Amino acid sequence: MSIANSIRAQIPPIHPEGYPFIGGFALVSLLLFWLWSPLGWIGVGLTVWCALFFRDPVRVTPVREGLVVSPADGRVSMIAQVVPPAELGLGDKPLLRVSVFMSVFNCHVNRSPVAGRIERIAYRPGKFINAELDKASEDNERNSLVISTPDGRIGVTQIAGLVARRIVSFVREGQTLSAGERFGLIRFGSRLDVYLPEGAKVLVSEGQTAIAGETVLADFRLGDGGRTYRVD
Repeated sequence: MSIANSIRAQIPPIHPEGYPFIGGFALVSLLLFWLWSPLGWIGVGLTVWCALFFRDPVRVTPVREGLVVSPADGRVSMIAQVVPPAELGLGDKPLLRVSVFMSVFNCHVNRSPVAGRIERIAYRPGKFINAELDKASEDNERNSLVISTPDGRIGVTQIAGLVARRIVSFVREGQTLSAGERFGLIRFGSRLDVYLPEGAKVLVSEGQTAIAGETVLADFRLGDGGRTYRVD
């Protein structure tokens, strides 16, 4: 393999949603160079950051019934028993919720935590307070999926954050997803909540770093072997 090909192999692909933003940053950088070259180099740095934000790297997803993988890159910020948002239709009893907070430096492509059929998609407008706060689950703009699986109905909610201003969804109701399959994206800092029915054993702790499509958040069949892996 040539050096050029080796370097190219280390650079993750960019999601198409990012092209307009990267192009905009690059154009502003050219204008800044025309005004004053030090400002132009600041623009170059911001353009590189924007490209990294929209990166969409290949992931290797563990595949077995009962596994719940992280839907987002970031930090496990909260694990708690809470009543899910009403629009999910998951009832009014507390469910186990695992929250993953994405900073502006994380990859923001979101992946399905489980394999199953999308039973419901519910969008709700709202505020843009800090996504790390617990009340962001109720107050912020959000888009939720309810996925039907052999282990029960699992909710996954994209929550806009302090900087995020648009939640993008790639899927539709009735669609079947594979675990680790891309289902959406949030622009510039946000959070993902996963609501788990009874029987799930959480395998992560608060403060742990999670990788979308790879880190196993929970297992309904702890102790079962037979995992396989899918590269995507």
